Amino acid sequence: MKFSYVMLPDYPLTDSLASIKLADELGFHAVYAADETWHKDLWLLFAAAAAQTENIRMGPSVSSVVLREPSLIAQATATLDELTGGRAEVVLSSGNFGLLAQYGMDWSKQKPLTRVKEAVHVIRTLLDEGAITYDGEFYDYEGLFTFARPVAERVPVKMGAMRGPKSFEAAAEFSDGCHHALSYTKEAYDYMVEHMTIGAERAGKNVQDLDIGAWVVFATGDDSAIAKDAARSMVGLYASSMPDEQLQRNGIDPAAMKPIVERLGAGDLAGSIDATTPEIGETLSVAGSPKECVEKLKVIESAGVNHAILAVTDATLVKTFMGRDIDGVADVDTQLRMVAEQIMPEFA
Repeated sequence: MKFSYVMLPDYPLTDSLASIKLADELGFHAVYAADETWHKDLWLLFAAAAAQTENIRMGPSVSSVVLREPSLIAQATATLDELTGGRAEVVLSSGNFGLLAQYGMDWSKQKPLTRVKEAVHVIRTLLDEGAITYDGEFYDYEGLFTFARPVAERVPVKMGAMRGPKSFEAAAEFSDGCHHALSYTKEAYDYMVEHMTIGAERAGKNVQDLDIGAWVVFATGDDSAIAKDAARSMVGLYASSMPDEQLQRNGIDPAAMKPIVERLGAGDLAGSIDATTPEIGETLSVAGSPKECVEKLKVIESAGVNHAILAVTDATLVKTFMGRDIDGVADVDTQLRMVAEQIMPEFA
């Protein structure tokens, strides 16, 4: 199983660059970041990281094809691929529905899966051929071309998905894999792999040749309780975007999430943390000692997942997003070292 680090680029840029360089030295497969207005720009950050790294892959997980036009995503990806010497990739989705609402957009009227499938075609075509003529439902081009060319023979283009089943099937059928965010049980990943297999077979692919990624809230440290508390502090923020079907596949009654979501919606961040019980926090994260994290990741791997994508949570993120101080939480770089030294060898 591959291991990657997904960051929210909200740290001082010098710190983020240092963490990317460290992840490269430690042998992480990739570093990803959210392509969202809320954070610093990942494309500029990764462009700066390109010359400071040698092997680690990089790109968005995910980039919204609603807010960022697909031809511009292709242009940026090709440019990053040249800067990194062939290490770029891109994961696409319709975007964060909460962020879209702040733009006055109703996601339910966006036909999100159709839009993402079209965007995959647009980006794949521009990366492979450098030009496109296309008459789609959402995107239209007449002889559009770009001189931004990747150096890799094939830049991976993948899809992000949460609810399924159609999105899991489409990811396998039309793209190079799926990053499934915020699931933690074998049942949830069995469901994902089952439907990815259906899509892969339609396209004549072997599903295990695709990227089957688990994007998880993660915190580890020598003190298990502190690591779990750090993860719990962020679970409500992330899990508020989980559809009911996904919550149920993770063993959570959607009704149990309502007090958390209501407090988040009212801006009561402290109240949302209080409403996130230790049981919910532990269920909806991979957190604790390295040994505990290995045990939970082994369960996820057993469903056929071949890529662990760790959204490392530390005191800085908890303070930034939830306004809460937690003492004793290992910082990002310490956690990356612990993953490389104590967790990754268990999956070699």
